[in-house]
Amino acid sequence: MEKVANDPAGSVIDLPGASVPAGEVVLPLDIPEGLDADGLRTLAEHLAAALRREDEVHRSLLSTVVAGGSQADLCAALAGLLDMPVMITTTDGRVIADAGEPEALAAAYATSAFDPTGRFLVEHELVGERTGEGEWVRRATVRIVGGSGVEGRIVAFGGSRVLSRNDIHLLERASTVAALAITREQAVTAVESKYRAEFLRDALAGRVGSGLDAIAHADSLGWTLAPRMVVVVAETDEDDAITERTAEEVRGLQQRFARAWVRAVGARDRRAPVMGFSQEVVTLLAITPETATEQVMGVVADLARVVRGDGGGGRRSFSTGVSRPVTDLASLPTAYAEALRAAAVGRQKHGSGAITHFDELGIYRLLSLVPDSAELRQFVTDALGDLATDDNPESEGLRQTLTVLIDTNLNVAEASRILFFHYNTLRYRIVKLERMLGPFTTDPQLRLTLALALKVLEMRGLAQSRRSGTSE
Repeated sequence: MEKVANDPAGSVIDLPGASVPAGEVVLPLDIPEGLDADGLRTLAEHLAAALRREDEVHRSLLSTVVAGGSQADLCAALAGLLDMPVMITTTDGRVIADAGEPEALAAAYATSAFDPTGRFLVEHELVGERTGEGEWVRRATVRIVGGSGVEGRIVAFGGSRVLSRNDIHLLERASTVAALAITREQAVTAVESKYRAEFLRDALAGRVGSGLDAIAHADSLGWTLAPRMVVVVAETDEDDAITERTAEEVRGLQQRFARAWVRAVGARDRRAPVMGFSQEVVTLLAITPETATEQVMGVVADLARVVRGDGGGGRRSFSTGVSRPVTDLASLPTAYAEALRAAAVGRQKHGSGAITHFDELGIYRLLSLVPDSAELRQFVTDALGDLATDDNPESEGLRQTLTVLIDTNLNVAEASRILFFHYNTLRYRIVKLERMLGPFTTDPQLRLTLALALKVLEMRGLAQSRRSGTSE
């Protein structure tokens, strides 16, 4: 057998019986039985041509990145080379860039590989090639691995076409180039984020100087400070101070959480100020004087839905608070405090994942400021007696009856309708409640005490700090 050396990189195809010069790189090759020298030469030339194409493709993709191209440019180049839709996603499946023919791209997004928000379901889509039933199911996924570990994924959809080994190998080569692009963008973003974070912290603390200077500074950072805004705070429900996660894991999760908000807000308004801090993400959302509170909450709910997805891919549960509108920078610190309070109280009142406007808090605003949780519990016990706990099976039902009576201003007919009770049944319950609590139907001060106690009980543990486990 003879030695064939057509590899442009200087490698040698190892043929049976051939000697190998010292220092040469040998590519092992499975030789079909009965293949003669001409067949081997043809096979070697085919392999050499594949290697040349792969090298050309790699150089092309690399030049795209080196020339300053973004991940979107890299994705477009790769889609053109493969002639199929291609996406680059984050580690939890948010699509950073996509490219391909519009119809083919839409068909790919319509597959079961994506959730309704357009997130690639990384928790279900394994790395490698996948084939399933129906049309547009042939797809391949490769990891993008950078210096800090897995940075994302590249996904290619072949539709009804079978992806070849060359296609898969090309995706793997492209992933190394994508890692370079992501690392470069992260380095640039880290510098930009440092200055943006400092500016937003100063703005929320009231230290940005005159309005014109602050607006000009924000503009230089790529942000627009609108004449009328609301502050939106998205705060993670998980307490990182008592977590079993490592500091690196917590940092990675928070960075992912912040990037999700930045992308969600950027899709709506790319110049809206948004920045992640230690355990929260703060957004200054521009509104008009005609924008109603319901519209604001609708926009915030849409943003939260995009960030939350279906909860997969390592996403964190979070609660969101929204401030009252502000029309000057001097009011930002107050609005920030309102949004924080709305997020905290909303979580206490409705549980994890709540979205709460400051104006919805009502009396809860005051209750949340009471520093002594032990005193709150004692107040509830003194006011409600046996109804303060669920030791008695009737307690919950009687508390509900009392709440509806107070909310309807003791309108027995209306309360009966709401509770689906017969009028006489409700009268009997009122008598029973007055024996337990006192003459609340005739004593307005007692009614006020009972109403406050019921609100405190509804927000049980509100005065307990979620962060430290001590009073706020």
